[in-house]
Amino acid sequence: MDLDDIRKHINQSMNEQNNHSISEFEGYSPFEMHNVLHFTLESSSPIILQKLRDSDYCHSPMFNLVKYYVDLINNSGAIKLTAKGFLPTKIVHNIYNQGFLEEYQFSSGISKLYKESDSLTVNLTKLLAELAGLTKKRNSKLSLTKNGEKIASDNQKLFELIFKTMTQKFSWAYYDGYEDELIGQHGYGFSLILLSKYGAEKRFDSFYAEKYFKAFPQFIETITPTYGTAEQYASNCYSIRTFERFLSYFGLVEIEKHGKMLERRNIIRTTELFDKLIKVRPHNNGS
Repeated sequence: MDLDDIRKHINQSMNEQNNHSISEFEGYSPFEMHNVLHFTLESSSPIILQKLRDSDYCHSPMFNLVKYYVDLINNSGAIKLTAKGFLPTKIVHNIYNQGFLEEYQFSSGISKLYKESDSLTVNLTKLLAELAGLTKKRNSKLSLTKNGEKIASDNQKLFELIFKTMTQKFSWAYYDGYEDELIGQHGYGFSLILLSKYGAEKRFDSFYAEKYFKAFPQFIETITPTYGTAEQYASNCYSIRTFERFLSYFGLVEIEKHGKMLERRNIIRTTELFDKLIKVRPHNNGS
């Protein structure tokens, strides 16, 4: 066997290994998982973000929030920010009171909404619009960019931009104190695959967390929990970021909450919007 034959043999073996189905990856190959991780919504990935009817996008709370926010700025021409660069209290109340997303501390009466930094959802709306390039700040005034003005009336483009900004530019760890910043956001495409496969039935969030950490055990191995076991700590982190502050915000899962704080066990099920939006191709075995 000459050198070329040896190289061909090595390349063939590597290709076979990279395209081999892996149980920890729900039957996908290392090559496919690489695309899920690094090219989640591109053509090389098995995950397809499908086009919806205009009326379907309105079932996404996060889309509704950003669209309302963008339209509000557009209709105002510009919004004068506070001295510290926050939205005025009147605008904060206006946005939150639309009722697109509810925050427990306000609905329960535990606290009152006074300013932008009090509300995770209002602050997130502002950040996503900024990161997506929809808004700009000049001379303490907030206005739309040219792209923001152009895309505001196109529901599909606006939704896809917000979705990609949430998954690719905004850090999911921003609002929590969990140690590892990558849990949940790293490999969020794998969570979409899991939900596409199992989400039609009600299942505990721990069901998905176990499968997620089976695929990405490095998070369990390197984490130092501040409470409970590493598995419990990581599972709670994964659930909050993936289900409560991502998928439910976009209207892609329904959550039934059981228990409180560390003992909470949430039941997850995908929505009709998820089924319309997310399509997942099965493992390609090369045949």
